[in-house]
Amino acid sequence: MSPSPDATAGRTCPLRYRYGPQAIASAPARAADVLYVIGGLYGNVAALDVIEQMAAQETGTVTLCFNGDFNWFNVDDPGFREINARVLRHDAIAGNVEAELPVEGDDAGCGCAYPPEVSGEVVERSNRIHARLKATAQRHPDLLVQLAALPMLARYQVGDCRVGVVHGDADSLAGWRFAVDQIGRPEQAPWLAEAFGAAQVDVFASTHTCEPVLHHTAMPQGAVVINNGAAGMPNAGGALPGLITRISARPSPHAASHGAQVAGVNVDALPVHYNQARWLSLFTANWPAQSDAHASYFGRISGLRVTAAAC
Repeated sequence: MSPSPDATAGRTCPLRYRYGPQAIASAPARAADVLYVIGGLYGNVAALDVIEQMAAQETGTVTLCFNGDFNWFNVDDPGFREINARVLRHDAIAGNVEAELPVEGDDAGCGCAYPPEVSGEVVERSNRIHARLKATAQRHPDLLVQLAALPMLARYQVGDCRVGVVHGDADSLAGWRFAVDQIGRPEQAPWLAEAFGAAQVDVFASTHTCEPVLHHTAMPQGAVVINNGAAGMPNAGGALPGLITRISARPSPHAASHGAQVAGVNVDALPVHYNQARWLSLFTANWPAQSDAHASYFGRISGLRVTAAAC
């Protein structure tokens, strides 16, 4: 007997999320001078304001690629409309949040494919958060059409550096193998080497797991995985604000929290110093005390605690 949808919603990774590294290798490469990879905006319009301001301060042409979960807390109609209208002017790929918005039914729940160590209560709250967001999305059919057309991955050429942009990992939109507690395990090394070779990239830029990662491989060419954690929430024990990934041969006008050099370009994590008071006000207007998102995320958003329980 197969499990009921209620038992698997939010836990399983739908087959339609699978692509594999060969799909990244065959994707058309877009040239970029300065590439910002922005994962996990989570509906934070205050963070989006700052990211656009940061891009405006760059020298050269800046490509913004939102690699999923730019929606989440923005369940109010104006907030949903603003985030999507602004993000979809740029490059974007789907995260599980966006991938599940146009889908009929809720068998996959939020689509996060949470690992077993995440509690059932967190998963259930995430499914209910997504259901509320999905109801909002249904009132914006023009945006829903655009979200349904988003690809699951993107490929860029930044100087001599080949970049694969994904939401989850090299295999799946909701994969967790680029998570901080997974990527450094010795048993992952053969899979990771094979993924880089099959994808034909020097850098994987991801998000999804909501914790920042910069992993240097043992491969001779010095390939790295960079996971920006979240652009719209605090990272690293609450000591850092949002983070985005910047990839360019040009020097950055913004100080990086950490980074690496790969194939002659800088691969950096840049802090996003958004207006915290404004974001708390917007968040609590939609998600007051006792609400699902408040229970799961307020501690992190307020800087009181950080957990990895996110999509």
